[in-house]
Amino acid sequence: MCAKEAAFFNPVHAILLFSLLIFPQAIFAHGGVFIEDDLCVIQIGFFKAHFTVFQPQTSANEEFCEDIPEVTETLFVLKYMHDSLKQMPVDFRIIKDVTGKGRAAKWEDILQLDDIDKYTVHYQLPAIAPDGEFSAEYEFTEKGDYIGIVTTRQPGNEKIYRAIFPFSVGVYRIGHLPLFILLVSLVQLLYWYNNGTLRRWRRALF
Repeated sequence: MCAKEAAFFNPVHAILLFSLLIFPQAIFAHGGVFIEDDLCVIQIGFFKAHFTVFQPQTSANEEFCEDIPEVTETLFVLKYMHDSLKQMPVDFRIIKDVTGKGRAAKWEDILQLDDIDKYTVHYQLPAIAPDGEFSAEYEFTEKGDYIGIVTTRQPGNEKIYRAIFPFSVGVYRIGHLPLFILLVSLVQLLYWYNNGTLRRWRRALF
């Protein structure tokens, strides 16, 4: 690599790109919920809906995307992005996460449970929302890890679509961000050491 090419190469950029490619869901979302155009979106099969969580008693109008800070009354709101969902019955279930899979839990893992009703803390019967907004309310009484399950059926062929999203209630998680920042910082320091920047700073200071 020539000197001109080396001047434009920064390993930090490579680490950033690698992390975004390998860990996009770990950094930005998990399960059936993801960030799209700065909005929280839930994927129900090939259908999408804006997904928002509120805790009006403790957080006023503050919006959450999955993880919930307090053990209190909680409102889940889906605003459909497909008009066809307005004619489809949607139900909503919350179970305690006993799958052992954590954030990687999928429907196949839930099927392995001996009795899903035994672990269900809330179930809302299928309902059609012709105005395009579905809501479910539940008051949590215990902090911990849970799994939300949104299910809908297409009229006519009765095909089932689901969204599975693990989330936590009243549990503080620092996630992958500190590790990511530490990794980038170490690589940046190594880069400055190799190109002489740290030596120049040391001579300037001392």
